[in-house]
Amino acid sequence: MQFSIITPSFRNSNWLKLCIASVADQGVEVEHIVQDAGSDDGTLDWLSKDSRVKAFVEKDAGMYDAVNRGLRRASGEILAYLNCDEQYLPGALAAVSDFFTARPNVDVVFGDFIATDSKGDYMFHRKVLTPLKNHILVSHLQTFTCATFFRRKLVTEREFFFNPRRRHVGDGEWVLKLMENKTRMAVLRRFTSIFTMTGANLSSSDEAKGEKLDLYNSAPFLARKFKPLIVLHHRLRRLFGGIYFQKPFSYSIYTAQQPAMRSRFQVSKPNFKWRTG
Repeated sequence: MQFSIITPSFRNSNWLKLCIASVADQGVEVEHIVQDAGSDDGTLDWLSKDSRVKAFVEKDAGMYDAVNRGLRRASGEILAYLNCDEQYLPGALAAVSDFFTARPNVDVVFGDFIATDSKGDYMFHRKVLTPLKNHILVSHLQTFTCATFFRRKLVTEREFFFNPRRRHVGDGEWVLKLMENKTRMAVLRRFTSIFTMTGANLSSSDEAKGEKLDLYNSAPFLARKFKPLIVLHHRLRRLFGGIYFQKPFSYSIYTAQQPAMRSRFQVSKPNFKWRTG
């Protein structure tokens, strides 16, 4: 089994169907594990009958606990997790496989991603850089889990699981742990994934703010003091890395309006600025 993709699920039946379809048509050997926490929205009526996935229904302690449960069950050489409202673009997993094959010393690969609204229409895109510790601590993690892929040995040999006590910054803590252990990371300069701005994934709650503050307070004193310089350095890295430039392009995804096949969207005016609506 080449890939194992983990999808944590709870009351996201319609989004989950699109997510599953985007994994199933990748054209590579893939094991798609869905960890459902006991959805009561109709998901369980069809999930166990879908031969494209391995479904496990059990209570969990939140999203990262569900992801960890899936990772422990995974048998693939390359692992990733994809939320219900996220999708892979055509050929994404094949490109990731080729990238890992050509770079045997790399253990984590970050791809670029596209953000859409609930209808699949383009909102913005994000190209990423390999993360830096102090920028994560005082600002944010600029990579996204929907476009993050890693070798299985990180969990089987080194036990790099997510912190289940976190609900909002678990991915940032996980990347920091990888960096502390000198894990080799690289960027695949390709759009691999779709992140849907549903409105339910905006981290503006008091709990989210509290977790972000905890992460900020764990930063060295000098990093907090010189936060503006760290942010400026990050933006200069993006500028000189060509991150702010993108030619017109198109992408194909599954939508609620046309769930049986991918719909193509043309982007004539690419936009890298984060938008929430």
